[in-house]
Amino acid sequence: MHPDCMKCLILQADRLLTKHDVDASSAQRVTNRFNDYIISPDNSNLSSPEVACFLHRIVKRVTCKGDLYEKEKNDFNQLMLDIEEQTRQIIRQSENPFKTALRYALAGNIIDFGPPGSFDVFSTLAAAASKEPAIDHSAILYEALKQASTVLYLGDNAGEIVLDKLFIETINHPNLYFVTRGGHIINDITLEDAVRVGMDKVAKVISNGYDAPSTMLNRCSGEFRRIFDSADLIISKGQGNLEGLIGNRDKPIFFLLMVKCYVIGEMLGTEEKNSVVYYNQKTRIA
Repeated sequence: MHPDCMKCLILQADRLLTKHDVDASSAQRVTNRFNDYIISPDNSNLSSPEVACFLHRIVKRVTCKGDLYEKEKNDFNQLMLDIEEQTRQIIRQSENPFKTALRYALAGNIIDFGPPGSFDVFSTLAAAASKEPAIDHSAILYEALKQASTVLYLGDNAGEIVLDKLFIETINHPNLYFVTRGGHIINDITLEDAVRVGMDKVAKVISNGYDAPSTMLNRCSGEFRRIFDSADLIISKGQGNLEGLIGNRDKPIFFLLMVKCYVIGEMLGTEEKNSVVYYNQKTRIA
């Protein structure tokens, strides 16, 4: 794990303990256990999402709360549902609905309570339709969708999921699976979020069976793995899914995300705050 990823996760731990008013003694026990975990030689090869998974599990236990971002998830799901029809009309009336829907889906990736710092969802959405991705393999994605018999769409965050739904409506593929997390983690989506925003009306919704903010194939359920292995095309939203799958070149994967830190920016060869549509079969990341 990159040293700066470790720093980010330590800040995330502090934010979680403060957010849930964990008493000083319990907070210190959580901090000590988390620090022991991340510095253990046995865990030196763990990814950031796997470490985040461990952090959330121990904070859930000490707070007795199963969903540490329940309010934020509900608020942003509703916020995006409130502007869903307006956004749908913008997409339908645009010169290129596929491109416009894709850009709104990319903009929705800003809704993330994992990284430090704040975000402005309305200014991001206001600029969405005209913001070109810094890496743009969307033309390849458009053509690949025509040829694919099964599409697997890996979801990421609450709120964002509504814009994913609009993009999936625009894709209009007859055999598309939308994937949620297997448990509550940060503000990532679960099956409940997918049903709440009506994703089940436009896609076949499944869980990946694991509660990390990523897609970690060795941890996911057998059902998910079977569909993943059989899919002709995979669309992966967000940095977390990128971290879990960037080394997988056995499958054609399109990574759709907004770059939120310089570590990921350096990996992709672009800067923070840029959006990316990156096809893993076109170029190789060192």
